[in-house]
Amino acid sequence: ECPMGLVGTEFQVVFDLPPGLYQYRFLVDGVWRCDDTKPIVRDEYGLISNEMLVTLVENNTHPAVQLEPSPIRRMNLDEGTILTTMPPEPPSRNPGMQIAVFRHRVSEILLHNTIYDVVPVSSKIAILDARLPVKQAFNIMHDEGLALVPLWDDGQGTVTGMLTASDFVLILRKLQRNIRVLGHEELEMHSVSAWKEAKLQYYGGADVAGMQRRPLVHVKDSDNLRDVALTIIQNEISSVPIFKSSMDISGIPLLNLATLPGILKFLCSKLQEQPEGYPILRNQISSIPIGTWSQHTGRASTRQLRTSGLSAPLITCLDFLLEDRISSIPIVDDNGSLLDVYSLSDIMALAENDVYACIELEQLTVENALELQYQVNGRRQCHTCLSTSTLLEVLDQLSVP
Repeated sequence: ECPMGLVGTEFQVVFDLPPGLYQYRFLVDGVWRCDDTKPIVRDEYGLISNEMLVTLVENNTHPAVQLEPSPIRRMNLDEGTILTTMPPEPPSRNPGMQIAVFRHRVSEILLHNTIYDVVPVSSKIAILDARLPVKQAFNIMHDEGLALVPLWDDGQGTVTGMLTASDFVLILRKLQRNIRVLGHEELEMHSVSAWKEAKLQYYGGADVAGMQRRPLVHVKDSDNLRDVALTIIQNEISSVPIFKSSMDISGIPLLNLATLPGILKFLCSKLQEQPEGYPILRNQISSIPIGTWSQHTGRASTRQLRTSGLSAPLITCLDFLLEDRISSIPIVDDNGSLLDVYSLSDIMALAENDVYACIELEQLTVENALELQYQVNGRRQCHTCLSTSTLLEVLDQLSVP
């Protein structure tokens, strides 16, 4: 009790809880309150609560409570003002623990927002008729700058598939291997829907008889962003069609396409509203166990970092992109320095003036392919970051398509 009648209380609570993430709040004079200097979340009842992470301490069976440091507030009795001081910075938290907390908070943000939070109010989306000849479809994609486009099936009255840059690569490989028998007329004569069926037969393997084309992976406009993001990640696709929950007078169920960069951009805006609640955002990416790293860095990765040289056959580079299900591959010189990045969508440059009909894909090098890309779209600058860049800086770059 202070001389002026003010009461200050300091207390410590010992929790006997299994490891996990918990929410808590304080009951003050019959009102549920929280400490606004610490990370807070809104629960299903609309109240705000703080979070704490309970973990096991080595050589000790008792859980340890991990809380964010909060300012110490004192009252200046002479001037009637509140003085705030920050305690010393604690040692950095285990990166794995930080990621667990961050993942939970990101999941909560995405769970309470829908696709309408990332889809523009007004936008244009291209749809191709599945009956179009393959050549015409790819020419349209090139002219419109599209790496993928939904396919409309007039018989079923709905969108039934997607035509992508990967399809263009697979068609070119098939043509190159059968050029003497088939000729490039196959692109002129075969429809997109026929190609989709033929692709299953051609690349399906020995058990193709028992295989069927999988239904179109899609989401609904009523889905929350967490489910949308998981659909994209788990299916290893670059974007997913959004179907309307209820039909309008147009009869077209497609609302738009959802992409990870679009979701990431929305997420970054939310994280920046309260950056102090996400300390991992200030960490350097080299200190966080995420990402794909080359072997010489000594960092463990779940997959090998693929690179290619300028003199490498383009077909080898394309095989890497398809087999590893990745969207791009760094192109490096003999010293390992970055020169450019070849993306799967760059293959669409071969549709310019039907260049693919005049080349032997097996003999085309990565350098030749990049030169064709520069001729069509001009030279470009690679977006890079440093190992000392913070996670937030990297997320900002990744959120720009």
